[in-house]
Amino acid sequence: MSEVSLLEFADKISLIMPQIMREFSRHQADELHKGKITLPQFLILENLNSQGQQTMTALARYMHVTTAAMTGIIDRVVRDGYVVRTAEPDDRRIIRIKISPKGIKLVEKFNKNQRSMILKIFGKISDKDRRDYLRILMQIRDILVTGINPNIEK
Repeated sequence: MSEVSLLEFADKISLIMPQIMREFSRHQADELHKGKITLPQFLILENLNSQGQQTMTALARYMHVTTAAMTGIIDRVVRDGYVVRTAEPDDRRIIRIKISPKGIKLVEKFNKNQRSMILKIFGKISDKDRRDYLRILMQIRDILVTGINPNIEK
């Protein structure tokens, strides 16, 4: 592959990423692809499935949204039976959210489909390229987690 400037790289990534995301989504669980559940709703389900029951405040912090915005997201997944909302017996202002068996089933189906798709795709890529890809993704994750300022040019 020939040398690519950072600007050219950014342009190519900007074109490729939506295509990859669309294709991953298209091959995923029907509920997510057919619009029965949104990506933010699914991220909440994944978080509840892995971390357990949480307060509305904790979920809002996790998603970087206000508690009012989180209420709207949770209202829809409660309505659809993916989570259960309960008030704390000692303080009814504290609302706890727990994933339901239906929500767990959806997350498990999604994860099973995702794993299968990753195996099919990355089975066609060399071990070295898989290791390099994983290393780069981990670097990107670390940069995103520690915070970046998109207005700073290097």
